[in-house]
Amino acid sequence: MSVGWIIAIVIIVLIVLLIALVLGTYNSLVRLDERVNEAWSDITVQLKYRADLIPNVVETVKGYAKHEKSAFEDVTKARSAVMGAKDVKSAAEAERSLEGALSKIFAIAEAYPELKANTNFQQLQLQLQDVEDKIQAARRFYNAGAKDLNTKIKMFPSNIINNMFGHFKKREYFEVPESEKATIEKAPEVKFE
Repeated sequence: MSVGWIIAIVIIVLIVLLIALVLGTYNSLVRLDERVNEAWSDITVQLKYRADLIPNVVETVKGYAKHEKSAFEDVTKARSAVMGAKDVKSAAEAERSLEGALSKIFAIAEAYPELKANTNFQQLQLQLQDVEDKIQAARRFYNAGAKDLNTKIKMFPSNIINNMFGHFKKREYFEVPESEKATIEKAPEVKFE
């Protein structure tokens, strides 16, 4: 075998390896992007389920607390905002609003012992808690996928391949707003008197 043939074989092997690297990297970006899309879909499914439960909770509480109209209106507005959210940031803001409105509803329920004892209300409350747990898990799954994708987009050689194809975009995280971080980071005080 002549030197020319050896050089040609080496060049062909290098080209095949380069193509394999590009294809493998691109496919891993596609896989991560789809994982983030799936996680976002899981979040929206849970939000929809929660939004479907909320009118039942509101109607049950309304039967006992007819004079608490503003709290019910707040829940309805917040529910509509969650259902209309199109991206991570607007969904996170709408969810915080809904959580605040729901806490008002449950505070109202605390004032009515016969409502707290109502089996239907208790079941709705348990279902809502279950959905909240699933939403939290879906957020964590989404954030993990977003982290993996964002990291991969920045790393070499993925960053070059992404720039060549320009297809994959950095994803936002579900995060606690700055205004709430101070409250979360501060340890709770427990006092016994």
